Amino acid sequence: MTIPRQEFRDAMARLGAAVNIITTGGPAGRGGFTASAVCSVTDEPPTLLLCMNRGATAAPAMKANGTVCVNVVAAAQKEAAMVFAGVTKCSMEERFDAGTWMTLATGAPVLQGAVASFDCRIAEIIEKGTHLVVFGEVQAIRLGDPNDHGLIYFGRDYHPVGMPAA
Repeated sequence: MTIPRQEFRDAMARLGAAVNIITTGGPAGRGGFTASAVCSVTDEPPTLLLCMNRGATAAPAMKANGTVCVNVVAAAQKEAAMVFAGVTKCSMEERFDAGTWMTLATGAPVLQGAVASFDCRIAEIIEKGTHLVVFGEVQAIRLGDPNDHGLIYFGRDYHPVGMPAA
């Protein structure tokens, strides 16, 4: 049985997920995009999985640099998430004007104020359909303010989530 593409996309819109700005940095330059397809794989070694469209503008730099940073977006950073999603149509380098950036172990840009940032070396990339499945081994972590709200993508829109710590 073949599921129609639009039916699958409509059902996936009901699967809420954290909003992340995925960045890369290194000799091939900086790049980034917004993604909700991120999950933990294992804690030994600490590894994340993320998915990105093969045709994403940031894909060549990410492959060449061998680095990614998964920046879990705080609710107050919604505009930055929209910029990295391509809503503003600005250049790749102009996207980085949407936040304040630093680096940790790999040189990939780390978004200051993110709920958490996972700085990773790419361990493996698998091609599946229209996407790349990227496995990143975590080299460094930066935690944000525990009182910040997170941001999820649900129903094709952004929503704040979580309650500040008491």
